Amino acid sequence: MDVSTFGEHGGKRVDQFRLVSDTGVTVDIIGYGVAVRDWRVPVAGGERSVVLGFDDFAAYPEHSPHFGSLAGRVANRIKGASFEVDGVTYKLPPNAGELQLHGGAEGLGRQVWSGQADSANNAVRFTHFSPDGAMGYPGNVNFAATYSLHGNKLRLELTATTDRATPISLVQHQYFNLGTSENVLDHTIQVNSSAYTLLGDDLAPTGAILPARGTQYDLRQPRTMRDANGAALDYDIGMVLDTGRKHADPIATVVSPAKDLTLKIWSDRPGVQVYNSVWTDIPVPGLNGKHYGKHAGFCLEDQNLADAMHNPHFPNIIHTPERPYSHWCDIEIA
Repeated sequence: MDVSTFGEHGGKRVDQFRLVSDTGVTVDIIGYGVAVRDWRVPVAGGERSVVLGFDDFAAYPEHSPHFGSLAGRVANRIKGASFEVDGVTYKLPPNAGELQLHGGAEGLGRQVWSGQADSANNAVRFTHFSPDGAMGYPGNVNFAATYSLHGNKLRLELTATTDRATPISLVQHQYFNLGTSENVLDHTIQVNSSAYTLLGDDLAPTGAILPARGTQYDLRQPRTMRDANGAALDYDIGMVLDTGRKHADPIATVVSPAKDLTLKIWSDRPGVQVYNSVWTDIPVPGLNGKHYGKHAGFCLEDQNLADAMHNPHFPNIIHTPERPYSHWCDIEIA
């Protein structure tokens, strides 16, 4: 394992940890937001970078839309940038219109975490202390994230403990492009979900869960991200994973246009946000000088259902000293 200094932020050194597997996969992870900065997989004739990121650290705080990071304390959108716990209303600083998105402008994905290499397990463990009141949230919370690489599979194990009741819902926010094109529209995607959360005009869930059959969100059978006429389809939608599913089965599978790489993802979460870079327009070069515009990547953000705080029929995201947070995710690209 190689450890190096990648940059500096807020007076803290940002380390980069390089994991290399026995199959030739290389994953670079930085302490800023626990971002997977690069992920390279062997292909015929060499290797291919399969994520969106930056070669220079300065681009991350200035331009990154959570490329590769862990988002939280609460991922996705919170309607009205407020919530209530135990009869107390907490006001959050909004950062997406009147909503709070991904924990706010200074959420976990924009903090420098401490990393410790675990060479024996080809892993790195990151930790971060989030004090009471951070981005408006109650409770002192200790977060930990362990990333381990074995063969072609990266495993994420996320935990958090708190000293009082508080909402916690983390998400890995990898942006993938398994091919060589500047967009991902011709990737073939399949998701084991029969329903989605209806969004309001503010892009927060209304609380309604609708059947996906007959809509562009019916991804039970593999399809590209284009309509019948070949026009691009926009995806920024919370899919509800089928109940009774086996955790040994992937929640989603994506195949590159040339069919030379396949991504599979497993998770214990009840939902996954399917997003194909609808809002992406990065003004500086990405990895290897690439331009990242609309549809440059796709995200499969395994998570609890968005805005659970305002929809009590969604799975509970309130965690307490007696109910710590735990979440795992496996991503394989081969």
